Amino acid sequence: MSDAASSLVNGIEAIVVGASAGGVEALLRIFGELPADFGPPIIAVLHLPDERRSQLAEVFARRLHIPVQEARDKEVITPGTLYFAGPGYHLSVEHDRSLSLSQEERVHHSRPAIDYLFASAADTYGPSLLAILLTGANQDGAHGLAHVKQSGGTTVVQDPMEARIAVMPLAALALHTPDHILTLSRIGSLLASLEYSPC
Repeated sequence: MSDAASSLVNGIEAIVVGASAGGVEALLRIFGELPADFGPPIIAVLHLPDERRSQLAEVFARRLHIPVQEARDKEVITPGTLYFAGPGYHLSVEHDRSLSLSQEERVHHSRPAIDYLFASAADTYGPSLLAILLTGANQDGAHGLAHVKQSGGTTVVQDPMEARIAVMPLAALALHTPDHILTLSRIGSLLASLEYSPC
């Protein structure tokens, strides 16, 4: 877990991120430093109440240097763009590197579910995927993160000591040993230092 960690994560083609309670602040912290020319696409699931239309894309677009949008069905993933799952739909990555929305059963009471996104992205990107699991109050994301690891991808869990709610990071750590357990500032530094490898 040394500072050399950042130099070990190369060849990343895409990034997936999952968070729940406390996630907005955590995501703003790790994405806030990304440069406008950041290479890999980022696909994020943040648990929100179903009833309301998500303002996530608007909020983040005002604060970040990279383009931000809500994921649309069948949309081809564009490098350097942050995509958020909208409320009420599972978000997955297809093998042709497009996004897919579905309304299948909830996973861990959640739709969108982090597990759903992580597993589909792992099947598509394999070793060139970086998956990050942050603060949250349920078990969602733990199995998906383990799937990323089994597929050869790189896994990062927020340090539970720092997480606003540690249930989600601890659930992931109970299931597998991630490549990195990092504070938000270290995750931000890791992302900023990535070497992008488009396919």
